[in-house]
Amino acid sequence: MTDDRTSSPRRSGVDISAPHYARVYDYWLGGKDNFIVDRAVGDAMIRAVPRLHHTAAENRRFVHRVTRYLAAEEGIRQFLDIGIGLPHPPNLHEIAQDVDPTARIVYVDNDPIVLVHASALMTSHPDGHVAYLDADLRNPATILTDPTLCDTLDLNRPVGLTLIATLMLLADTDDPWSQVDQLRDALPSGSYLAITHPTADFNPAGINTAIATATDAGMPLTARAREAVQKFFGDWELLCPGLCPVSAWRPDEPVNNLEAAHAWAGVARKR
Repeated sequence: MTDDRTSSPRRSGVDISAPHYARVYDYWLGGKDNFIVDRAVGDAMIRAVPRLHHTAAENRRFVHRVTRYLAAEEGIRQFLDIGIGLPHPPNLHEIAQDVDPTARIVYVDNDPIVLVHASALMTSHPDGHVAYLDADLRNPATILTDPTLCDTLDLNRPVGLTLIATLMLLADTDDPWSQVDQLRDALPSGSYLAITHPTADFNPAGINTAIATATDAGMPLTARAREAVQKFFGDWELLCPGLCPVSAWRPDEPVNNLEAAHAWAGVARKR
């Protein structure tokens, strides 16, 4: 972890006086790109939900399984990952390019902290391409028409769209369902959508307390029920096992206490 005991409130333009969700998530994953204030909020949320750091780890494992499945089994060679968070290898492009070095990936985030880390640490195989796009999910048109995306991905060919622990950052008043609809509509037949989303369905009191803790610290989050998460897939066909606890989506080995991950996950295909 970063030793920030002698830090000023800002270091290199990064505000370390207030918690930041990407850094809290990094802390839960055992990373080093976090500060005292991030760890304090992360620990407070874990006191409300003792296995919350397990949810973060399960999200990463889900990304690994889904990417390998889409690349190896479905032949997907293009990925659009929105809301990427701080890098934690193996990252999506590393898994996709391990299957096929020519795979092309666009990472999207609107957080300068994340983009600086990503562009510095996530490099492509020379036969493929990795690009980074500073854009906001609240405005899908800016993502879909950005020259960086258009130069990297061919939207006439299937794309793997991933929204991992991202939609929780949008409130219902942002109408995230409409924004995901726009992304889905722009992708061709044969594309896939993978989503994970925290939920209070398995532990209402604990999750709601954790979310209140984050919100009070200036990091508003939204947990959603199963039905609300399923709406993000629209009329796309959910792959087996459907929308399920994140640990239960095609696990590599048997998993006990599936609901302890406190998140729904699913992958759907556009017919």
